[in-house]
Amino acid sequence: MSKRPMLTQREAATACGVSRTTIRRRREAGDLPGAVQDSAQGWLIPVDDLLAAGFRLNAPSPPDGTHSFSPTGQTAGTVVDQEDVAALRAELEGVRQEHALAVAEAEHLRRQLVDRGEHIADLQRTLKALMPAPERPPQHRPPLPQSLTLASDR
Repeated sequence: MSKRPMLTQREAATACGVSRTTIRRRREAGDLPGAVQDSAQGWLIPVDDLLAAGFRLNAPSPPDGTHSFSPTGQTAGTVVDQEDVAALRAELEGVRQEHALAVAEAEHLRRQLVDRGEHIADLQRTLKALMPAPERPPQHRPPLPQSLTLASDR
């Protein structure tokens, strides 16, 4: 589990400069997969998820001198250090680049599999064409009746 702070939907909306409805819609759309529902605080959103979803954070201020605590044990209203934000953005960009490379490699491998499958099918057709026809067992013909035999045979 992440050691980053978790924010309530209200704190996340304030930190990101958007409405609570926007945060709720993005959570419901699956853009914030690490969100957990707490019976006392409602939905808690990891800061990492907000950054990964493309939100820009402005450090939220804690509500009126009170702090709520997240399941990670960190204060939900913790001020996010700009160096941490920059490091997380750089890490996210690195992960995105790795993902793009992995997707490109997977596509290349898929194309190779398709090409090799077509080559195998061509080889199978060629082999079938080169194979001799199966031999037929000699057919046993019953002797012709005397009435049908040629006069020279008699």
